[in-house]
Amino acid sequence: MHNNNPIGQSPLTTARLAYGCMRLPGTWEPSEIGATHRARAKAAVLAAFEAGYTLFDHADIYCSGMCEQLFGEIVHDTPSLRQSDFLIATKCGICFEDEPPGSPHRYDLSKQHILWSCDQSLRRLGVETIDIYQLHRPDLLMDTHEVAAAFDELKRAGKVRYYGVSNCLPSFVSCLQSALGDALVVNQVEIHLGRLACFYDGTLDQCQEKRMTPLAWSPLGGGWLGTGGKTQDVRLLAIQKAVDEMAAKYGVSRSVLSLAWLLKHPSRIIPIVGSCNPAHIKDATKADEVDLSRDDWYRLLVVARGEKLP
Repeated sequence: MHNNNPIGQSPLTTARLAYGCMRLPGTWEPSEIGATHRARAKAAVLAAFEAGYTLFDHADIYCSGMCEQLFGEIVHDTPSLRQSDFLIATKCGICFEDEPPGSPHRYDLSKQHILWSCDQSLRRLGVETIDIYQLHRPDLLMDTHEVAAAFDELKRAGKVRYYGVSNCLPSFVSCLQSALGDALVVNQVEIHLGRLACFYDGTLDQCQEKRMTPLAWSPLGGGWLGTGGKTQDVRLLAIQKAVDEMAAKYGVSRSVLSLAWLLKHPSRIIPIVGSCNPAHIKDATKADEVDLSRDDWYRLLVVARGEKLP
């Protein structure tokens, strides 16, 4: 039993950071996974649990499903984890080229694909219920009523508690929401100091309006905002310099300050930490202790914009 929250009770009232399982094996090629990869994955998952992470982010495409499977095996083989309260989120809808042979890279949010994908994720994760099931990318051929029918069937079967989307603009969310009886609880999008689009395209405004939780993937910009991260980009170097100066002021690492900047926003952004380094996983939790001032938040925004506010 991985979660005791009953259906109908908001699952994200206490989570402040999520752990992203995309890099668990250290490879995207399932055939390369060996004992070293499994040990690395287990050390990362245990570190996340010990550091207090309660939301674990997955997708069916991560290492062709092996990230879900490894996580399920680690939890099953660790008695203390089986008794822990935590939330599992996973995603469906992306289909790669030649899967099956001859097919193009595409998105599929048909009812049939959603139902089939959910069953595969449940099997790999070794659970009876997924806490948050998300549509990974907007499917331009999506029929909102088909999606609503799939969601209703999964919920009635007890296979999913809540639903969300990922990488979706407000117009897509509104279109989908119009056909759903239940509210979407999350929108997972790229948000960091080098990627400010969500602050201006209505995404975070909609999250506040609809009480959806924004989950921030790549909150450290793929690593360049992380401790020791490198870049040759002039704009990003300026952001790094400003973050480093601010981090020194608050007595934390660059990555912690970058995460704290996201946590300051009133939409209650939950950054998804993807490091497999146990020390970095633990260090990231300090972000929730940083009381970043409004002035300092705006100082970093101006640097990130690369121009003064109007």
